[in-house]
Amino acid sequence: MADEPHRPVLLEEACEFLRPAPGRRFLDCTVGAGGHAERILALSQPDGKLIGIDRDPEALAVAARKLGKFAGRATLVHANFTDAAEVLARNGVEKVHGILFDLGLSSIQLDAADRGFSFQHADAPLDMRADPTTGPTAADLIARVPETELADILYQLADERRSRRIARIICAERRRRRIETAGQLAAVVGRATGGRWQRIHPATRTFMALRMWVNREMPNLEETLKSVKDIVEPGGRVVVISFHSKEDRIAKTVFREQARDGVWEILTRKPVVAAGEELSANPRARSAKLRAVERKKLL
Repeated sequence: MADEPHRPVLLEEACEFLRPAPGRRFLDCTVGAGGHAERILALSQPDGKLIGIDRDPEALAVAARKLGKFAGRATLVHANFTDAAEVLARNGVEKVHGILFDLGLSSIQLDAADRGFSFQHADAPLDMRADPTTGPTAADLIARVPETELADILYQLADERRSRRIARIICAERRRRRIETAGQLAAVVGRATGGRWQRIHPATRTFMALRMWVNREMPNLEETLKSVKDIVEPGGRVVVISFHSKEDRIAKTVFREQARDGVWEILTRKPVVAAGEELSANPRARSAKLRAVERKKLL
């Protein structure tokens, strides 16, 4: 795998809110290729430390090569961020000064020709698991989910207006043969939509919804954001970078509800978005939204 497939989004803004400094501890809940982690560790020299979590062992391998120069200061763990408190405890840490969530699909995963995340790789097995070592694949799930539930998944997770028709055609196809590759699924969705392009490929929303469903992205995010208050030092900060309106809504809702209970001070009344040079250099930044909060000091 190439080591330069992923450009960190809103890097300067994330670090501005996280305030890396010597002696501080950080948790990167989606370390990916290590772009944000690298900057955090550089700014917290000589003794700041970071624990990076990722569900994808391939991404962790890339991050390990990038962060190897920070010997003894970076710890990488193959885990789901829902287990963040347990990961910290196993590494002798109770609380950290900053937590980062960089959500969504990384370029590492999109570019992988054997993971099935993108319809661009037609022969790829329809897997879509962020952690390819555990759980059912997208092919496994669409082979057995009821048609009405599949339609609901497409509509609720990706706002697919043609969800019922797409679900009906998928279910008709699976009675003929198992849908096993990204190309098969893209072709089925193309038939359901007449293959008509508007701004995006007709299969884009279907692939996005299935990926989010396979990986339980929304419930995992909500569960974790509700609990991170317990692993952040007073005065510590949490930054969430999202690429999907529903992810952003979860972050906004959880933080606002807990702020009313005196847990957080909200630092971003409106989400921070990319601008100017970053938008020109990195198309992925167009949909990025950053929210940040600070843990209120205990009375």
